[in-house]
Amino acid sequence: MMQAGRKKKKTLPPSRIRPKQTKRRSEGVIFTAVQLHWHALRSSLVRLWQTPFNSAMAIVVMAIALALAGSFYILMSNAQKIVDSLQTGKQVSLFLHAQVTEKQARQLMVRLQNNEQVVAVNLITKQQALAEFQKYSGFGVALEALETNPLPHVVQVLPHRAVKEAYQLTQLLAQLKREQEVDFAQMDMDWVARLQAIMQMSSRVLVLLGILLALAVVFITGNTIRLELQTRREEVVVQKLVGATNRFISLPFLYSGFWFGLLAGALAWSIVVLMLFLISTPVEQLSVLYQSHFQLRFLSFTESIILFFGAAALGVVGAQAVAYYQLRQLKPV
Repeated sequence: MMQAGRKKKKTLPPSRIRPKQTKRRSEGVIFTAVQLHWHALRSSLVRLWQTPFNSAMAIVVMAIALALAGSFYILMSNAQKIVDSLQTGKQVSLFLHAQVTEKQARQLMVRLQNNEQVVAVNLITKQQALAEFQKYSGFGVALEALETNPLPHVVQVLPHRAVKEAYQLTQLLAQLKREQEVDFAQMDMDWVARLQAIMQMSSRVLVLLGILLALAVVFITGNTIRLELQTRREEVVVQKLVGATNRFISLPFLYSGFWFGLLAGALAWSIVVLMLFLISTPVEQLSVLYQSHFQLRFLSFTESIILFFGAAALGVVGAQAVAYYQLRQLKPV
């Protein structure tokens, strides 16, 4: 009777138990993984702090390599800024036919100003050209003896900044030559082609140099991690004997590579900014002498972030390569 009077326990179907158990299990795994990574991150930083001389030497060497790459990049960026500002070298001079009047020349100016590839148009009339020639040529008295002005109207066309490639300038020059009022057009295409060839060559040299310096950072980090693995050989062997996997053992070394790269990137950024700051005043003084307002371009926020975490990624790659190889070779006896 007592057994009959007891209430029967209400049990849930398995379909309602499993999702909760799976969720708790996954949360536990995530929490354990976060704890593991946090411990590895903190312990690697502590170990780096415990060996200040060796760590500082590796970080400084890596920072110098990164600073060289960053310096070449920012100098190329400033050189490109100077090239873009040299619009006078891409100016097109249109010499009009002798019979073209000033009114027709101004009508041509209006048409050219509506061209999307043109940023500015300037007219030099016959009278202005003759007066300038008399002033600077030294033949003022002889020119006064001429009955008519032999000089034509000249229209100066300044291409848009977007029109900077040699083929684009050639197409614009051919288009301007087809105007009825134009006798012939002149532009120093050789100067533009030479300048663009120099910039393209410099860009490729910068890419190759960046790759070499990035490899140098990877190898420096790898060598540092290799030495740390050798000093902790007994500890690694004990971990393998108790069943630790290579992935678990290599985690602190990967974070060591991360710290090496991140600190080297921060130091490299400081070196680049300091170099630019030291030469900014002389560059501004030089630009004033050439009647220019050029100012050095510093690293932007995005470029700085790329430098920091790019260096950290290179450190992790170097640590990963060495740790993977060394741990496979290291076997407990």
